[in-house]
Amino acid sequence: MKRRDLFTDFATRSRFVPHRASPGARRYTNALLRTHENEEVRFYDDLIRGRQCVINFMYAECHGACPRVTATMLKAYEALKDRMGRDLFFYSMTVKPETDSPAALKEFAEMHKANLPGWTFLTGDPYDLETLRVRLLRMNHPGLDLDFATHAAMLRIINDATNTWAMAQAFASIRTILQHIQWADPPKSFEQRFKENRELQAEINREVKVYGYRKIV
Repeated sequence: MKRRDLFTDFATRSRFVPHRASPGARRYTNALLRTHENEEVRFYDDLIRGRQCVINFMYAECHGACPRVTATMLKAYEALKDRMGRDLFFYSMTVKPETDSPAALKEFAEMHKANLPGWTFLTGDPYDLETLRVRLLRMNHPGLDLDFATHAAMLRIINDATNTWAMAQAFASIRTILQHIQWADPPKSFEQRFKENRELQAEINREVKVYGYRKIV
């Protein structure tokens, strides 16, 4: 690694500070993975440490749930695009690393218009990915945990800066998924909450004036 790259890498990592109670690599592992851009990354140090992220499991040749989940995540991405790659990240991890090379994952991402900043598709050693799948999404039932297809429709939401874990159904409404992601956001200041509440109340007042009740869509 070049000296300049070393400082750039350090500066990037130093922006993200984990919670003091974060289990770190002991829980997440620090497995060496490879992105759809064919770059090596460490799972905890480079992807999770101090970050807020949404993780799903998929594989490139899937013609059932995976494209549908990707389409759902794309809608969430559009709603959160101002944050993506800055303080929020999406990670799509293959359950079939034997066939999902970085090139195959990149083709999948491009095909589904998901080759976007802040959204990374990942492959690696089969043992490492299976370990991560079980640690992130296990249901403590052998029949379910040994069947990778069981977790195809689940989204794991993590904020390592606040040590927050959440889960969402990938086929829930976009409003529900965004709400689950929001629940993992860092605490807001009083000023932020006051401003947002005033804006929300103004919106409610407008809807009541038009419809006679609050309209939620």
